[in-house]
Amino acid sequence: MERRLVLEARGLRKSFKDLVAVKDVSFHIAEGETYGLLGPNGAGKTTSIYMVCGLLERDAGHVMVDGREIDTRSTDAKAAIGYVPQDIAIYPDLTARENLFFFGSLYGMSGRELALRVDEILDTIGLRERAKDRSVEFSGGMKRRLNIGIGLLHKPRLLMLDEPTVGVDPQSRNAILESVEQLSAEGMAVLYTTHYMEEAERLCDRVGIIDEGEIKAEGTRAELVRLVGQRDRVRMGASGDLPAALAALEAAAGVESASMGEEHLDLIVDGADRALPALLAAAAGAGVSVHSVEVEEPNLEAVFLHLTGKALRD
Repeated sequence: MERRLVLEARGLRKSFKDLVAVKDVSFHIAEGETYGLLGPNGAGKTTSIYMVCGLLERDAGHVMVDGREIDTRSTDAKAAIGYVPQDIAIYPDLTARENLFFFGSLYGMSGRELALRVDEILDTIGLRERAKDRSVEFSGGMKRRLNIGIGLLHKPRLLMLDEPTVGVDPQSRNAILESVEQLSAEGMAVLYTTHYMEEAERLCDRVGIIDEGEIKAEGTRAELVRLVGQRDRVRMGASGDLPAALAALEAAAGVESASMGEEHLDLIVDGADRALPALLAAAAGAGVSVHSVEVEEPNLEAVFLHLTGKALRD
């Protein structure tokens, strides 16, 4: 069954004097889907996010969140969004619980409803044992988790996370990623930006690659890889008549190129998972004993470099 769209952004444009920061950016996110918006610094990610949130007036385009139009003048419609910014936005002199109560009141929550929700969030972000400690005493990872908890207080339909793991320790980072996976599994739509490609690989159902204010490509990991024609790399650790095996493998179906080292054979293969049994048989038939096989599948980093000519952290 097709999932209901939570976010629809169409034809977003924004200029700052002579600089066109965002040019006709369009994307959508369904319930239970995590969408990664990836781009180098200055690509237009944050400007696009601000327009989606209604924090920045757009020059053109439309944004619908949970079926309602969003702009800078929207009030009730923005309640469907939980926004977690890059910069930590908490009050250091307040405890974790006090921060949550304060921001909950800004959402219009109060009384028993707010108290119960604060307890739920403290459990979700793993800060129940530190609820009475001032947040100034927290590690960077704990502050990030509290920041995310604030964005979740009012049970938004769309959660927007702008580089939520910057500067956190590995344990807190993993806790944040696990939380995002759980929220998506529970049906929340998530817009996720990151400078860590492995996070996008792990979390995102679909990815939009943005550069110079434009979406250069969009799709699932497999769709993006096919788009730029990436192939699997296979290394066979082997001994025996390597030149004969090289000739046999070069002629095998699915092999685009092959090369030979002192004790290995390197192949570029279209669909290694399908081709590998036949390749191993061809190597054995040529008098080679294969003692190890390593398969390196194409990844989003290769796609990103191909489309933008830059690394994600540039």
